[in-house]
Amino acid sequence: MEQSTSKIIGEPMNRVDGPAKVTGRAEYAGDHQVEGGIAEGFIVEAPAAPGKIVALDVADAEAADGVVSVLTYKTVPQQKPYGSPEDEGRFTQSHAVLENDRVRHFGEPVALVVAETLEQARYAASLVRVEIETEEGVFNALDHKDQAEKPDSVDGLDEVDTQDGDFETQFSQSTHKLEVSYLTGAQHASAMEPHVTVAQWDGETLIVHMAIQIVASAVSAYANTLGIDEANVRIISPFTGGGFGSKLGVHNEAILAALAAKQCGKAVRVAQTRRNLFANGPHRSRHLQELKLGADASGKLRAVRHSSLASMARNYPFAEAPASPTRASYAADAIHTFHRMVKADIPKVDSMRAPGEAIGTLTYETAIDELAEMCGVDPVEFRILNEPTQDPTSGHAFADRRLLDCIRTGAAKFGWSGRVKPGSRMAGRKLVGRGMAVAIRPNTLSPAQAEVKLAADGRLVARLDMTDIGTGTYTILTQIAAETLSMPASQVLVQLGDSRFPETAGSGGSFGASSSGSALLDACAKLKSALSERLTESGVSANAFAMKDGRVLANGKRIELADLIGAEGLSADGAVDPDNHAKGQADYSYGVQFAEVEVDADTGEIRVRRLLGVFDAGRILNRKTARSQLMGGMIFGIGGALLEESLMDDRFGSFMTRDFAEYHIAVNRDVPDLEVHILDGYSEHSNPLGSKGIGELGICGAGPAIANAVHEATGVRVRKFPVHMEDLLDRLPAV
Repeated sequence: MEQSTSKIIGEPMNRVDGPAKVTGRAEYAGDHQVEGGIAEGFIVEAPAAPGKIVALDVADAEAADGVVSVLTYKTVPQQKPYGSPEDEGRFTQSHAVLENDRVRHFGEPVALVVAETLEQARYAASLVRVEIETEEGVFNALDHKDQAEKPDSVDGLDEVDTQDGDFETQFSQSTHKLEVSYLTGAQHASAMEPHVTVAQWDGETLIVHMAIQIVASAVSAYANTLGIDEANVRIISPFTGGGFGSKLGVHNEAILAALAAKQCGKAVRVAQTRRNLFANGPHRSRHLQELKLGADASGKLRAVRHSSLASMARNYPFAEAPASPTRASYAADAIHTFHRMVKADIPKVDSMRAPGEAIGTLTYETAIDELAEMCGVDPVEFRILNEPTQDPTSGHAFADRRLLDCIRTGAAKFGWSGRVKPGSRMAGRKLVGRGMAVAIRPNTLSPAQAEVKLAADGRLVARLDMTDIGTGTYTILTQIAAETLSMPASQVLVQLGDSRFPETAGSGGSFGASSSGSALLDACAKLKSALSERLTESGVSANAFAMKDGRVLANGKRIELADLIGAEGLSADGAVDPDNHAKGQADYSYGVQFAEVEVDADTGEIRVRRLLGVFDAGRILNRKTARSQLMGGMIFGIGGALLEESLMDDRFGSFMTRDFAEYHIAVNRDVPDLEVHILDGYSEHSNPLGSKGIGELGICGAGPAIANAVHEATGVRVRKFPVHMEDLLDRLPAV
């Protein structure tokens, strides 16, 4: 049945790219084929770091069957120094690889073996012999607190630190005081599709098929790294198989593929293995978060102080902001937040799904729960009691704020009846507990452009360099175009992921849908206006019209589209500029999560029995894909609370958990039936579509809700994440 054109935005329309994906027609980066074949590259990782390469023997590898070339710092094409220019930022700076005889971190590439087949390249790589003279390195920020620095910036926030109100006075005069420290573990975003790049040169032009989230900055990164003009770089990425932040920028395999293709004179594919990811991909670093909270006798917050300490990879300027939710969640007389970093000899530290908020809500919302218990106030009521009337730190008015709607709706649907005495609820030999936590994440709008062209046969083509990382971008953009132009969705073709298309901010930070969607909305509105003018010129006056089967339906008349726009068709460009839309208001997406867990009274094993979330994200562009995004985030939250942790050997700076046998993610047995509720809404101040970011909201609040439920079940407050059975075993109540 044809989708109605009266209302398409928001409907749970099936993914338009679904058939291509399930039949194998969707071409991911690794699927790309090149006439004449593709050589395969395999990364040889440094076995120790930091230090200097004092011996590197590649003779046996070069002599192995099928080997085309072996790249080392002695033979690699010229690059600009890693990290330059300093003012470019982490995404567009030089990402030079095999730059010199220095090794920055464990697992950094010391060679790339290129062969006719992957098997040949992998075997030859095992023949490379390397010796590194190591130096003392910095691997764990907690061991080097004296080297902590205030970073130049933190991800997603305007200010690194904030100091609003007199904290010392408010804290000292508080009736109830809480001082707690939390450790959150390192994590890696391990998407289904590996980090993979196919690179080839056409004269001076570099053509790259790669797994990437932001196309435009990747073009700049290649240009900066290789010292070439951006006009000579073309990146193509129509489908990306998951990103979660790890594919926002280019990584070692991407640069190595381009260098190898230049040296070998043919197309080269380099794919990171799963084990490569834990040294050659980015990660979320370990954090020490310290909180001091004070409240009066009634439970009103008076003082909040939140400081974090983490590692930053050398020459790669990224700092996560765990205090982000602390600045915006609740009213208090004084709120102070601080972020400090220690430069370390470790792989890239970079964005991972909901950077800042994922681990910030994890700690802040568990501390809030503990303070509520100290005050003798129910956790739900405590949060309602401390609801702000304006943004707590900036003082700006909220664009809109429906957090209380989320909390009250969630409590009713979950059946929240108040906190019970910890350890008092049982189901056989299982201790049962319930908990809740708030979800909050800044909502942003980024610059974006789009172009559309309407053909005489009624088909519309929309082009943007926006990427679809599995979130449903193709589908929501189809819906926006179809509804705006009152045409069937089947007549809309959205083309994405090519640097030759109009520039967007890409997929990341939960700004992708609103930014690219708003640009497309503008382009379609301009096209509609131009078509309306053509109708008027042809003698048909109509305030509204629809298009179907190559005709325009207006004022009871059917006009051949070809007669209006001719064989050449009709085109329009659109854009969105945040500066033209911002009104100086504080803009966030909101939610609440309720969890029920069971803890085995004998073993301490933790299982999530129920997880319910209620979310406000303004206008929902597709209820099916939105629900999928929220569910995925909630599952991510289960992993962060109970499972996911990258363990580093601090003697050598090497991650020990380098596959899914040891790096544990939530699987089917760990995930209960998830209940997802989305409030109907329209956020008129957020963007022209009225939508808000949703991709990372689902992970926020899930972890602390689970941790708070574990406390009610056992009476144990765990100060580290993830929470494991051994953290509970010796502290379980006798039952």
